[in-house]
Amino acid sequence: MERYYQPEIECASREQIRAWQNERLVPTVKRVYENVPYYRHLMEEKGVTPDDIRSIDDLHKLPFLTKEDLRQAYPYGLLAVPLRDCVRIQSTSGTTGRRVVAFYTQHDIDLWDECCARSIVAAGGTNEDVVHVCYGYGLFTGGPGLNGGSHKVGSLTLPMSSGNTDRQIQFMCDLGSTILCCTPSYAAYLAESIIERGLRDQIKLKAGIFGAEAWSEEMRQDIQNKLGIKAYDIYGLTEISGPGVSFECSDQHGMHINEDHFIPEIIDPNTGEVLPEGSVGELVFTCITKDAFPLLRYRTRDICVLHYAQCPCGRTHVRMSKPMGRSDDMLIVKGVNVFPSQIETVLLNKGYPANYQIVVSRENNSDKLEVQVEMTPEMFSDNLAKVSAREKELVDALKAMLGIYAIVKLVAPKSISRSEGKAVRVIDKRNLY
Repeated sequence: MERYYQPEIECASREQIRAWQNERLVPTVKRVYENVPYYRHLMEEKGVTPDDIRSIDDLHKLPFLTKEDLRQAYPYGLLAVPLRDCVRIQSTSGTTGRRVVAFYTQHDIDLWDECCARSIVAAGGTNEDVVHVCYGYGLFTGGPGLNGGSHKVGSLTLPMSSGNTDRQIQFMCDLGSTILCCTPSYAAYLAESIIERGLRDQIKLKAGIFGAEAWSEEMRQDIQNKLGIKAYDIYGLTEISGPGVSFECSDQHGMHINEDHFIPEIIDPNTGEVLPEGSVGELVFTCITKDAFPLLRYRTRDICVLHYAQCPCGRTHVRMSKPMGRSDDMLIVKGVNVFPSQIETVLLNKGYPANYQIVVSRENNSDKLEVQVEMTPEMFSDNLAKVSAREKELVDALKAMLGIYAIVKLVAPKSISRSEGKAVRVIDKRNLY
């Protein structure tokens, strides 16, 4: 039983990791300066030249890149190689503005496959596994990333893509899928559908690799219990490469960042100041091995913590906590910072399904927060008085968690639309006025 495992890299000493980063950062900065006029202009505005960057200790001297920069430079403004050297593009959805397009050379794809292969092995994957990939394919990075990683490991790969839940379950049963790769919200939906069909005993899943959207620890436990698997988190951004920038191991306490390819920093999201180890702040990445699209100091907007202590699994690469929210997606309701993950934690702790929706509106110049929550079939059979009592219980629990009042509406089972991709958790109607 072979494993695509690289202990000489993943268990390297901190000194060796730092040496790799220094060795790769300096030429990357020089190459970006010489080949990317957009970023060269940002460096010149800050009075920085490649000669100023001699090691990762000088990283803070470089200017940040943001998603807005990527939109301004669309489509080719941040490309660091001739277009003829590129073999693929991937793209974000573009739902919040102009699309972000990322470019890849064959070397970039090979390294991306390697990072995703590490995540599959960390979840127990070998060349004897059947990896069931129902992330979306096409421009979305989820499907292509895990597909390439599965091939690298030598697993049998089912490129299912998203949708057609009946077919997903049929192939899962017939072909003996052992590792499921999809968004956590779709995993929850598949679990619900498998149990409803009475097929729980016919699936052979042992692990799931779930990412592309925020999910709570309570949601993890719910999925694990329903599917009888171990659920692993995976993290990535289209701008940086896609899934596989970091991944969970069997210890399930943070995701190991592939530090031989990406240098992480934690900054104050308001001032941009680099924060000391153990601080909560915004995650920033610098790419040090990419050819086509090597972003320097890219602000992810994800809020998390970095942990440098060696993991019980033996891997030495720094671990990032599960993102606590996003500095740009965080809701400010009545002056209070509200993260959807806080609401999800309350609901799952109270025994409600993982399907819910948050609606924020404004009435009489005041914010209104409403949480629509699906009941289980057992709850739905309750009388009105009992439903009202349940709603009040959730109102009190949310007030304790958030510090503000939220309206709670318990709705019928399956009345909130399911998602086969990223779940739409928040509807902010204030933006429509």
